[in-house]
Amino acid sequence: MAEPAREELSALAAIFCGPDQWEVLSRSETDGTVFRILTKAEGLTGADVPLELVFHLPVNYPSCLPGISVHSKHLTRAQSMTVKEKLLKQAENLLSEPMIHELVLWIQQNLRHILNQLETGSGSEKCTFATGMTVDDGLWITLLHLDHMRAKTKYVKTVEKWASDLKLTGRLMFMGKIILILLQGDRSNIKEYLILQKTSKVDVDSSGKKCKEKMISVLFETKVQTEHKRFLAFEVKEYSSLDELQKEFETAGLKKLFSEFVLGLVK
Repeated sequence: MAEPAREELSALAAIFCGPDQWEVLSRSETDGTVFRILTKAEGLTGADVPLELVFHLPVNYPSCLPGISVHSKHLTRAQSMTVKEKLLKQAENLLSEPMIHELVLWIQQNLRHILNQLETGSGSEKCTFATGMTVDDGLWITLLHLDHMRAKTKYVKTVEKWASDLKLTGRLMFMGKIILILLQGDRSNIKEYLILQKTSKVDVDSSGKKCKEKMISVLFETKVQTEHKRFLAFEVKEYSSLDELQKEFETAGLKKLFSEFVLGLVK
């Protein structure tokens, strides 16, 4: 992680020093740092709205945008998604410099205005958010590898719900002990999926206690190319053989991806 990012994390920990205001959720030399900030902002009625903001700083941040996730019991899913999109748009103006504190201040000052725009449907932005997913230019594809699933039924339902909420399509694939998740959709939504995957108690440990997913790896990520199939839905599929799994990848125009990243998992 770059020195400015390290300094920013230290500063944020000092700024958000109240009870439960700040928590580092994960730290990795390859995946970067994920942390949570609890704050408040004025809502439509003038009352404070509690906000849980989860930021993922990739290793090359601030040269690239952070991943952002927004949660609040006082906001609908659509409102949370719109707030996230606005924060990402604001982040684009701050690229190449530490920006998290500025983003938190910005949402504290602008939440009411954003919610009011949604409420009245003013401007063309409401339409932009609704249709943005259909533009191929915004489509990305990501392949994830999971080490295991102990609470499989609950885990699968959670993955399906996240994919549905974030308008992601693709496959959750089981072949023997191999577990793969292929996601296709808006890149910011895929980033939010990864934050959910790494920060939610989605599985159980060997003693049966709920635990976060620590054994997940991103095998591949790229913009959708012309040869790639557009998945119409998110499906859970079981494969009885490697050949069957390979055909799934070949049909999706991902033969090279299978050879480079999946075959190695079989050894």
